[in-house]
Parts: sequence; structure tokens; C-alpha cells
Amino acid sequence: MERVDCVVVGAGVIGLAVARRLARAGREVVVLEAADAIGTGTSSRNSEVIHAGIYYPTGSLRARLCVAGRDALYAYCAAHGVEHARIGKLIVATEEAQLPRLEAIRAQAAANGVDDLVALSASEAMALEPNLRCVGALLSPSTGIIDSHGLMLALQGDAEDAGAMLAFLSPLERAHRDADGFALEVGGAEPMRIACGTLVNAAGLGAWGVARGLEGFPAEHVPPRVLAKGNYYALGQGRSPFARLVYPVPVEGGLGVHLTLDLAGQARFGPDVEWLDPAGYDRLDYQVDPKRADSFYGEVRRYWPDLPDGALVPAYSGVRPKLSGRGQPQADFLIQGPETHGVPGLVNLFGMESPGLTSCLAIADEVAERLGG
Repeated sequence: MERVDCVVVGAGVIGLAVARRLARAGREVVVLEAADAIGTGTSSRNSEVIHAGIYYPTGSLRARLCVAGRDALYAYCAAHGVEHARIGKLIVATEEAQLPRLEAIRAQAAANGVDDLVALSASEAMALEPNLRCVGALLSPSTGIIDSHGLMLALQGDAEDAGAMLAFLSPLERAHRDADGFALEVGGAEPMRIACGTLVNAAGLGAWGVARGLEGFPAEHVPPRVLAKGNYYALGQGRSPFARLVYPVPVEGGLGVHLTLDLAGQARFGPDVEWLDPAGYDRLDYQVDPKRADSFYGEVRRYWPDLPDGALVPAYSGVRPKLSGRGQPQADFLIQGPETHGVPGLVNLFGMESPGLTSCLAIADEVAERLGG
């Protein structure tokens, strides 16, 4: 049985960032990926926003890692030529009753170390974005957009340059602990067995299955699995009427039906929150139902009244790996190291939804710290 130092399960943006971090620290790293390419799951099915760190509870991993990750990500993109743009975001109140919520968001952001939000009157916000309708807004100049695939290619290149190896079409089927770490059974066209001393479960939507497949892992440390689909729609014709991202005040389960831009200037709306039936968790359907757009028009017209009838067409969808369900407060990231579950050399990453992409470099540092540096 071949033995390596570290195995990372999952070649999404977080798994690649972890592999890069460990390889650059001089560790031998193999990345196991069930798909045939990097980032085919949640990492490539999101809004590609670099988040500022505004909404998350102060002291949470999401808040801390988003703020640190945002700064690291902007620096990384600049150094590695990853296409991105710091275009800013408007968080808008569309009725007077929402204005106190804007102030609460500003206070939350400041507590998280995001001190650059600018309060705007309705006239100031609409002067920046003439197609906008609102009664007040916050401007977040630290919010941006990124080419997520370009980022993952850069992380992969860095990891491989540092000696990491990627194995595609190589699902981890089961594992058990041995005296020196872990013995892994890997499926695919050419099944193999690998031994390692360190195992990082960064499998995203599949993280729960990886944990359950680890023989002897305490079942009480596998959290509930909740999946929520987010559907995105695009303008059928023309460029975006906005130069910045536009977010309404948040709603249950997400940040509302917001307007984002891609790097080509095209507008996308979403995501919504479609809670999935657990019976279908292993048969995910990424098709976007055109009829769901009907519910978008009323929401979008709160801040863009001139959205034409029939303008929205299906774009794509993603599925969020969540740790809390309908009606529950949004859960924090769950990064389980040996100090939590008692298994030396193992780190599990659960619930790595937004702002996981923004936080990827900081998450990688956190994983390395949990493993002792």
C-alpha cells in the first residue's frame, strides 16, 4: 500500500487552497477528487462574489475567516493575475421600515472589522445608480467579483508547483484508522489503497459521506445535513443597468434575490432558497425551472421598478451545504480538528457555504493550524 503524508478529499476551491497551503509548508499532499475536473460542485455554482464580511455574527468563524480571507484573496488575485474587480455593493432598503435594519447591518459590520461601509441617502444611492429605487442604502466598497475558475486554476498550479498531486475520478469510498493514521480505499476505474497520516475532508456536499465512511469515527460528530438549492436567472438581453452589485436587506436562509454582475458586465439575479427533500440529496438536479422566475419579478422590482416583463431567463443553479434548516438561525462553518473529535490527523469541513470562496485562503490557514502548523 502506497503511503503519503497528507490526503485532501475534494478539489473544490477550499480543498485546493488547503492542498496548496500544506504543500507549500513542505508536506507531501495528494488530492482525491471524485469528479473529472476541479471545482465541479459548489465552487463553480455560486455568485462569484468576494464578500466583505458584513452580515455574520461577530466572533464566528464565518466573520473572522471572511474578513481575513477577503484581504488575502484580493492580494492573491493581484499577485497571480486572477481576474477580479472590486466594484462595490449597495445594500438597499426599499421601505422606511427597513431603515433600522440598515443601521443594524452597519453596526454588525463594524463589529466584524468592516469599517468602510458608507451610509447613503436615497438621493445619494440613486445618483450612483440611476435605475435604482430605494429609501436608503449602504455602500460596501470592499465587495467585488472574481473568476472562480481562474482562482481554482491558480491554486491548483501553486499546489502542483509545491509538489501536490491530484487524482481525478478517484472517490474515497471508505477509510479506517491504523496505527500510523488512515488506510483509504479509493474507487474509480482503477481502485487503489492509500495510507496517510493526515486526512482533510474538504468534500463539500459529500463531506458527510466521507465522515460516515471513516470506520470508527464518532457518529455524534457528524452533524445534520441540510441542502438548499439556489436558482439564478439572467437578463435575456442587454448589459446590466447597474454598475455595482445590489442586495436587498437579508431574508431567511440567504441574502435575498440580489443582483450580481459577472466580469463581462452581465446581470444575474438570485439565488432564491429552495429547501431540498432529504430523500433526493443523492440525486441532485441542477436544472432551473423557468417558472420560478415568476417570484423574482416582484422582489427585484422593489429596487429596480423598470425590470421588463419576461426579461429573466434561467442561468444556472447551485446547492448550498448547510448545517441549519428552514426557520433556524444560519449556522457557522464547522471545522472539526482533533481537538473536537479526538481523531489525530483528521480535519472535517462541514457547512462550507458562502462565504467559503472568499474565505478559502484563510480557511486553509485555519486547517493547517488545527493540524499543528
